[in-house]
Amino acid sequence: MAENVKERGDGSAELVTSTGDKHASVIRPAARYYSAIKDAMVCGKGRYTLVKDVDDVENGAYDKPLPCFGCGIGWFSFLLGFVFPFLWYYATFLYFGNYYRKDPRERAGLAASAITAMGFSLLLLVIIVFRWF
Repeated sequence: MAENVKERGDGSAELVTSTGDKHASVIRPAARYYSAIKDAMVCGKGRYTLVKDVDDVENGAYDKPLPCFGCGIGWFSFLLGFVFPFLWYYATFLYFGNYYRKDPRERAGLAASAITAMGFSLLLLVIIVFRWF
């Protein structure tokens, strides 16, 4: 704690704090952790302090598995759409309704289903037109 005491020329001492202590809420979290470790080293222990507990791991927003057996609604409807083509149109409706904003991992599957639905619609149109003529 000797670093926190500033001696004046007349022999008196003044207690000072570092800039990091004054503005702890402004600095980055990594800098706060470094400051905590540095303070523990200054105290004379010479050991690192535990900054975060290992069991206190925060789960990310996308750590949950996707619905439909983990592959997402888009890919599930894409694959199952070859048996039931209506699912491609359902996924297209979800795609244009911005369903992927809830979970961006769904975007590729929904887009694949939308493209396949468009191709299937064109195929049906060609079949119907050539039957009439």
